[in-house]
Amino acid sequence: MKLVIGGYAQGKLSYVLEKYGLQKDEVWDGILPDHTVSEQKTVVIDHLHHWVKNRILDGGYPEKEIETFLNEFEDCILISDEIGNGIIPLEAFEREYRERMGRILILLAKRAEEVERVICGIGQKIK
Repeated sequence: MKLVIGGYAQGKLSYVLEKYGLQKDEVWDGILPDHTVSEQKTVVIDHLHHWVKNRILDGGYPEKEIETFLNEFEDCILISDEIGNGIIPLEAFEREYRERMGRILILLAKRAEEVERVICGIGQKIK
């Protein structure tokens, strides 16, 4: 699994598409596919942070659900905004989401074979 992180609008998806020679129609946007797409060579998930937020809002447990997904799709690329920087949100839910997303990214980074941070469209390998 590869993890690509960075701030909002920093060119993460374009970077991944160019680096791995993929097309935008091969990317899942804010959702995790089920096992029926296992014939796709590399599964790319953009806006992972949107999926996490939606799962929390729906009462899900994204920490466990992402582990289940990774057990089936080991050769995937996950793209996520870094949401823990900046002003601490006033709303309790937004603070919880920020905290949980940060912890999920820590777990993903530990499991990933490669982690890159993209700034201004330039990837920096951090693992």
